[in-house]
Amino acid sequence: MSTVSPIRRQLFVNGRYVDAAGSDTYDVISPATGELVGTIPLPAPADVDAAVAAANAAQRAWAGVNVWKRAEICHRVGDELTKRVDELARLQTLEQGKPLAESVADIEEAAQLFHLHAEDAIRLHGETFPSNDGRKRMWTFYRPVGTWAIITPWNFPLLMLAEFVAPGLATGNAHVVKPPANTPLTVLKAMEAFAAAGVPDGLVNILPGEGATGDALVRHAGTDAIGFIGSSATGAKIQSAAGLKRSVMECSGNGPLVVLADADLDAAAQAAVYGAYLCAGQVCCATERAIVHRDVHDDFVAAVLRAAQDVVLGDPFADTTNLGPLNNEGVAAKMDRHMADARERGAEILLGGHRRKDAPTDLYYEFTVVDAVPEDSLLSREESFGPVVPIITGTDDDDLLRIANDDKLGLQGAVFTRNMTAAHRFVEEMAVGQVVVNDSTCFWDINMPFGGAGGRSTGWGRIGGKHTLLAMTDLRTGVISL
Repeated sequence: MSTVSPIRRQLFVNGRYVDAAGSDTYDVISPATGELVGTIPLPAPADVDAAVAAANAAQRAWAGVNVWKRAEICHRVGDELTKRVDELARLQTLEQGKPLAESVADIEEAAQLFHLHAEDAIRLHGETFPSNDGRKRMWTFYRPVGTWAIITPWNFPLLMLAEFVAPGLATGNAHVVKPPANTPLTVLKAMEAFAAAGVPDGLVNILPGEGATGDALVRHAGTDAIGFIGSSATGAKIQSAAGLKRSVMECSGNGPLVVLADADLDAAAQAAVYGAYLCAGQVCCATERAIVHRDVHDDFVAAVLRAAQDVVLGDPFADTTNLGPLNNEGVAAKMDRHMADARERGAEILLGGHRRKDAPTDLYYEFTVVDAVPEDSLLSREESFGPVVPIITGTDDDDLLRIANDDKLGLQGAVFTRNMTAAHRFVEEMAVGQVVVNDSTCFWDINMPFGGAGGRSTGWGRIGGKHTLLAMTDLRTGVISL
């Protein structure tokens, strides 16, 4: 295990670390070691006002900076984050709990996002349009929305900040970010990279804290738009408070991994297991439901149990570990509740199903495989957010599709088949934002548009590539008379 001397972190407002206006603090406890990692001040209302004011002032100047200069600074942020990968990754693993290799990948992807969106912004072109009036000319271009209140979750602390702040900076916006209380330290430490890259003061402000801070930012008259990644329940509260403010909302998923009768079962099983142990299953597109054709059910289950033998739960700083602890007691208790419900409903627990005893904390959850999961069980109906593969059996392709779509959440799904006609059908008809063919529900690329399906409780807008830039800008139309 890695240890650290507890640090007292300040807020980050207007380009510098500052004390909070109030005296309230909270402790960050490592889920991996149980040790005190740091003490964080809770923002007071005056801190929210100061951060928003700083962002508004900085944004007015930043909007006038040409896109080439903005892109240059974004590239510098990417470079500075890359220089700090090891330091930031170790801190993230300590406060979040995920294996160190995953944290390294997170920081590297965060850096890559700044490079990607620097290039995207340079190529964000408008159009010209013909007019019925021969003496009129019409054209479009993009302007920043203004100051964004960004609320991020604890599973990917820096990466999900970058998903908004990289395109936001590149297009001329300012940001006040509320990282979660569980994992604020990596984000706060990363501001050293932003300062070294020359990001103007006030464009990125960090106010870690509880829900009250997020609510104050959402309702604040000085914030123009909301960027949120988190649960559907919290997203609904935010949207209710936000009114008509612009928003990009990425909320809960309940990722169906559908296995057709002709699938490569070993590949499907490996993908299901990977999607359940990545970040200890605390991913919005984790393998929440493996929906399997009855003709291949037994062979698929056997393949899952074989693949699960490669899962190593333990010290997240050890090279051999690929499954770390859950991040917090709320998630662990939810897993306990889902497993108790599964037992009561007659599901068959083939592996795991409980917390590991004699671990450094009570948050180490054994990798779990559950068969014969009823469709109305909590494992099927809710986002478990833990290291579990729930297996549900369907009778034919129509039944598999019905089960996949019989859910209020629709973020990302997967289908395994060798038949491209069947693959296209599921891509078209699964009620999710993205369908991955023959790979994990956790497949993600920084350049792919990622978000929820219409008619589902999974939010709207897209994160990734040019689509986030479009969401964080206003399309302005000009009309001139000759």
